Amino acid sequence: MAQFVVRDTLKTMSPSQSKTAVNTRLELTSDVLDVGAVYEWAAIESCGAVVVFSGIVRDHADGRDDVVSLTYEAYEDQVVPKLEIIADEMRKRWSDLGRIALIHRVGKLELSESSVLVVVSSPHRPEAFAAARYAIDALKISVPIWKQENWKDGTDWGTNSHEISDARKLKI
Repeated sequence: MAQFVVRDTLKTMSPSQSKTAVNTRLELTSDVLDVGAVYEWAAIESCGAVVVFSGIVRDHADGRDDVVSLTYEAYEDQVVPKLEIIADEMRKRWSDLGRIALIHRVGKLELSESSVLVVVSSPHRPEAFAAARYAIDALKISVPIWKQENWKDGTDWGTNSHEISDARKLKI
């Protein structure tokens, strides 16, 4: 299972829409996330900054210090559309962004494996940092992906669950 979308340019798009389309990578995948490859994709000549956020599986969670792995599940048909809303909002808030990658894994992940990547390039670092911060925060509240914590003696769904929210309303 992999749902990979690098927005393809369509013949009906204007030149500015085409530029945005080929500069946005949205993905839900069960494959290992290649942080270096996504960074290389995001580094383009017009941008002086690339911010990479990689969320990794850690050995503890709220009230537990013996987490051994996480299992991520998603409402697959809705993940990329929700990521698209986030990317569109990023481009509205920071109009000079270069490339955006929003990628999340599903399946069982071991300690220190990357579960999510947010990669943003921009001509200047303040915008790249702000856009990346917005993206990960928006992803956490608006994309239907859930994690199950697995520990030595059991398993349960992750803490801090909440209802899905609208990423466009996130204030940062």
